Amino acid sequence: MTEPVLPIEEALRAVGDILRASGERVSIVVVGGATMNLLGIVRRSTRDIDVIARAWRDAQGDLHLTHAEPFPESLRRAIRTVARDLGLPENWMNAEVGSQWVHGLPPWILDEITWRAYASLDVGLVGRRTLIALKLFASVDSGPGSVHVQDLLALAPTDAELEESASWVSTQDAYDGFSSMISQVAEHVRRNRP
Repeated sequence: MTEPVLPIEEALRAVGDILRASGERVSIVVVGGATMNLLGIVRRSTRDIDVIARAWRDAQGDLHLTHAEPFPESLRRAIRTVARDLGLPENWMNAEVGSQWVHGLPPWILDEITWRAYASLDVGLVGRRTLIALKLFASVDSGPGSVHVQDLLALAPTDAELEESASWVSTQDAYDGFSSMISQVAEHVRRNRP
């Protein structure tokens, strides 16, 4: 049985409407295929929305990120309701990518976030540099035919962007052969970018 294609905007609007009805407001930051679709970089199906962080602003208006989990109860309730109403898997919005916090987020993540409001759900879409870095990291373990490599090719990173991302990705794993694997993926992207 195949999973249903995620109607990204419809699902986000529905969550935002539910939050508004309960008097709550939540700000999340998302990455991955859903972000690439929403930014118009790719047009492909995705099975989930990857939440890497929750966001908040301090009294001076400065943006801060915190771990996505635990989701506020109001958000968990809205996710479950939308899953039921749209026939989606219960984990259609999840924070599995939140494990990235263990090793650290790209240091430039706050520089390029684009915000979209879906009623009472504010969705931050990470920028191109962050997508390149995270897709390069995910590509190292997944091979040249993976969706991560295809997404990286769709981003068409410049040599400078690949070098910047490779430098950050190299800090994410202490495995001896990791740097060599990063170089191999970067070279594959250089040879095959549009």
